[in-house]
Amino acid sequence: MQDILIKNGIIVTADKTLQADLLLVDGTIAALGEALERQGAQVIDAAGQYVMPGGVDAHTHLNLTVGSFKVSDGFYEGSAAAAFGGTTCVVEHPSFGPDGCSLLHQIKSSRLQAEKACVVDFGLHGVFQHVTPSILDEMQMLSTHGVSSAKIYLTYSGRLQDRQILDVLNRAKGIGLLTAFHAEHHDIIDFLSSRFQAEQKGTARYHPLSRPDYAEAEAIYRIISLAEAVGDVPVYIVHLSTAAGLRIIEKAQDRGLPVYAEVCPQHLLLDDACYEDPERGLRYIMAPPARKAADTAALWQGLAQGSIAVAATDHCSFTFGDKLSHGRDDFTKAPGGIPGVETRLPLLFSEGVLKNRLSLHRFVDVVSTAPARLMGLFPRKGHLAPGADGDVILFDPKMEKIITPKILRQNADYSPYEGMLVRGWPTTTIVRGRIVVREGKLLADQGWGQYIDRGPAVSTSINEGERHEKR
Repeated sequence: MQDILIKNGIIVTADKTLQADLLLVDGTIAALGEALERQGAQVIDAAGQYVMPGGVDAHTHLNLTVGSFKVSDGFYEGSAAAAFGGTTCVVEHPSFGPDGCSLLHQIKSSRLQAEKACVVDFGLHGVFQHVTPSILDEMQMLSTHGVSSAKIYLTYSGRLQDRQILDVLNRAKGIGLLTAFHAEHHDIIDFLSSRFQAEQKGTARYHPLSRPDYAEAEAIYRIISLAEAVGDVPVYIVHLSTAAGLRIIEKAQDRGLPVYAEVCPQHLLLDDACYEDPERGLRYIMAPPARKAADTAALWQGLAQGSIAVAATDHCSFTFGDKLSHGRDDFTKAPGGIPGVETRLPLLFSEGVLKNRLSLHRFVDVVSTAPARLMGLFPRKGHLAPGADGDVILFDPKMEKIITPKILRQNADYSPYEGMLVRGWPTTTIVRGRIVVREGKLLADQGWGQYIDRGPAVSTSINEGERHEKR
């Protein structure tokens, strides 16, 4: 592997900005400094660009299958889209496995598939789809497979009941496992969806009405209450979408409880007006749905202030064709999920940094450093310092693009952000010292990405201590 010397760029991390060169040797960061030289190294001129740690997306579904539906990308195309968007490591949420399967079944299966296909590095979350004494015993084995987090659903067929959640959290506390939650109240959603079906209200505009903000808020309150009963056990709320849910999280954090949350671009940038068109609105069938403008404003504030730790994507690229053919007359039949792994960094920079919603350092923190810390990847990932992996992106803050499917690598037939003018885009993506994307070309082979054994989660953010002072 040829060494790489990045010169003349502006290095930006979660806590500092400096004009310096960056040297990558044997796949890791060797030095940061002025006027660095390295005989035989490939020199990249980064003048006018930011040099940042590669993005870490803590929530993807690159290879998801739900019933008869399969996402349109898979590990190869999905990881390539991630690389084009400046993400160098993803943490994948696998599908549910066969009924009654081992907790390790989907970890082993997904790892085998991803190792053959991914062009960026990856980790895996565990997933609880049932709880038995043997499943609780298997939790101890997750760490030996490099898995330090696992997900519980409070809705869908694989949801857990409260007593099962208590048993999982109690065991997680003893082994240092971070438990992630899809927080929506299943019975409220089922009741409202059934009512709309009976009233023949099947168009997309009823989708957000079937999953109201209070269904999320109740689930978050219940999760925190269950965790408090166990005592001092961290919980992680995925794809937070409501101001009501955020207020509950912030009150828990103010009491010193270890509650962490992520937000996705769709809940920062879209509102429920997107569902008004009966056909186009099906593009935005996802869970949770897009909310009100007041929710997006609150979420931006929470992300800036630190009560929301991470910006992830919940990338799940079911096609618009599938959504339309199955959900035209009944939104509940459309597969839920949207693509987004490629546009996360550009959108958050353009809509966050350039519109003064996020500082440049906070941007780097929420897209890279904080998820690396929380997911047990730091300091190997999300970090520009000697000894860290050579995961680096060059980011042009002046590059402008109008988002359309044609300009994106993603293997999806639409983008939920189609037509948006975005300023700021990654131009070069380097994974472990190898250039994976450069000048719009994919330069790495399938299988370049490595499985990352994740360690225990550590402090989520350098800004965490500032959170209460800012609020």
